[in-house]
Amino acid sequence: MSVAPAREISSLIQPLQEGQALIDAIDAVVSAVDEALYLWWLGQSGFLLAWQGHRLLFDPYLSDSLTRKYADTDKPHVRVTEIAVPPQALTGIEVVTSTHNHTDHLDAETLLPLREANPAMQLIIPEANRSFVADRLGCAADWPVGFDDGDSKDLGVFHIRAVAAAHEELDCDEEGRHPYLGYIVQCGSWTVYHSGDTLRYEGMVERLRGYDIDVAILPINGRNPARRIAGNLSGTEVAELARDAGIPVVVPCHYEMFEFNTASPEEFARRCRDLEIEPRVLRCGEGATFESTQTEGPQC
Repeated sequence: MSVAPAREISSLIQPLQEGQALIDAIDAVVSAVDEALYLWWLGQSGFLLAWQGHRLLFDPYLSDSLTRKYADTDKPHVRVTEIAVPPQALTGIEVVTSTHNHTDHLDAETLLPLREANPAMQLIIPEANRSFVADRLGCAADWPVGFDDGDSKDLGVFHIRAVAAAHEELDCDEEGRHPYLGYIVQCGSWTVYHSGDTLRYEGMVERLRGYDIDVAILPINGRNPARRIAGNLSGTEVAELARDAGIPVVVPCHYEMFEFNTASPEEFARRCRDLEIEPRVLRCGEGATFESTQTEGPQC
């Protein structure tokens, strides 16, 4: 399988909306009491989901911690896209997810100011990672809400179910718990799946088919041994997974963050159209509005 090379960047990509302009755009619509679902891409795997004024953050990475960490190594994490919004500017957040322990999915420099601005927010994590999370964040070990594969819990208006992710294998700890998860979030009539970092694995399609997912958020950066990191689905693989799992709309992620680990969404979008899947490609800082569930066909 080929992986699209990182494109040459002469300057940082500017988010479509950033800073206060992005906050204003979010605030302008999240107070709506209709059944519409709103999503904003905040970069990498980070998304803000809003429904009837309630807000959930998937895997936010809103700092330069990885760029600094690897600056003097042979694997520099050169940022491609500007930070869309400082984490402390995001308010009204009820739930935040971490799908696994990699810093772009569990970033103390994002989560700590985010918690300070949202003292009541709940952080959901793989139960297998509890001690690691507590150590990284310096938080009480019993604060995060732990999940394992198949667990489901209600957190406010959000019903959340965990689904194992393969990054690149279906790993388990000594107690049989999965350190890599995806989350299926139900709110009202909507079902949204954020896979975290994953490859396709045996039985995955059959499990996803059972949840009537309306919108999936899936990584498209693929895998390449030269990167020396665990890989993900490619754009083509994402489209084919969506077709097989009966998912009508896919929002791609995990690209245009670091020069060494990115891909073009063009292959993804092309293969989606071939398979009659709707590709919803967003720019960082861009929002999407979904006004009907898959029974009527998603609209924007």
